Amino acid sequence: MPEAFGLYIHWPFCQAKCPYCDFNSHVARHIDQKRWLAAYVAEIARVGALTSGRTLTSVFFGGGTPSLMDPETVDGIMAAVRATWPLSNTIEVTLEANPTSIEAGRFHGYQQAGVNRISMGIQALNGDDLQALGRLHSVAEGLAAFETARSIFDRVSFDLIYARQKQGVADWRAELERALALGLDHLSLYQLTIEEGTAFGDRYAIGKLHGLPDEDLGADLYEVTQEVCDMAGLNAYEVSNHAKNGLESAHNLTYWRYQDYAGVGPGAHGRLTLDGTKYATETELAPGKWLELVETAGSGENLRGALSAEGEFAERLLMGLRLKEGVLLGPVPDRHLETLFNNINDLERMGFIEYQDDLLRVTPNGRPVLNGVLRTLLTD
Repeated sequence: MPEAFGLYIHWPFCQAKCPYCDFNSHVARHIDQKRWLAAYVAEIARVGALTSGRTLTSVFFGGGTPSLMDPETVDGIMAAVRATWPLSNTIEVTLEANPTSIEAGRFHGYQQAGVNRISMGIQALNGDDLQALGRLHSVAEGLAAFETARSIFDRVSFDLIYARQKQGVADWRAELERALALGLDHLSLYQLTIEEGTAFGDRYAIGKLHGLPDEDLGADLYEVTQEVCDMAGLNAYEVSNHAKNGLESAHNLTYWRYQDYAGVGPGAHGRLTLDGTKYATETELAPGKWLELVETAGSGENLRGALSAEGEFAERLLMGLRLKEGVLLGPVPDRHLETLFNNINDLERMGFIEYQDDLLRVTPNGRPVLNGVLRTLLTD
């Protein structure tokens, strides 16, 4: 297998902005998709010139709501991808979709363009909670959209949010079992987090977001999630992602294993190794400005910075310890050495991590407190 190399394509448009969402997504009345396609093709050519000869192992259309893209737009992007890089024989091409924008004709078009995996934002199987989350679909519409996608694609992932307002353990267990009864092979299960700058964040700040779980209930909900998914044969290969063996998300594994990926589109990030140096890349966040920069300046990129040894080390741990398989510790910057191994010893004694033959991984007891484990490991 070639070294993993992924491409992330960001489509910034949605039908509506969800109150919990802090992603770079925008509502627009009119989108000139031919103009946007030309910009994506130009950016793919620019990034391709930097990464010539790399074998592409995954493409991920994220957003926003990429299922609002015309099939012709996706087809044009994929044609540019095929013309720019050699593709792995097992390339994974994922497109994120919301139930309100799923219909068979459009999805057949995506399949013909080269998409072979759908990631569906169902988010809840409870009508009141869907409404509270600002979703535009009903439970019945969500399940019907899932069946439509599964009738066309072999691989369909399913997203749910838990630790929602007034949600109890029994409620979540029943909802998760209902989802698993559909015969899923990949589930992304995220605890609701309240982010600054979102509608939920604003409500929370003034005390008007009621019924959120306390820390103990949140921990119980997490434990039920692990129990129910394990019984269904869906391994928690990453903190928030569960899959049957061999059906993990190849693209997201590229992130977590700290391998290279390019980011194209407004606000897209990348990590690229160029001439032996690892660079962090970012693109302009505002969709209109990004489009203008690509058309007038020939690049939507606004940052390409070489990562220091300390920066690479921290990112490798932050990403790799999310995985059940763990991370090879690799080179450790000199100034971290003594403190790091003292911290590893302390965390091992507490039963939160395991360290052997350069492999560092978080134990099941450490996963619920992963953020604390990371803070300890990265403390000078």
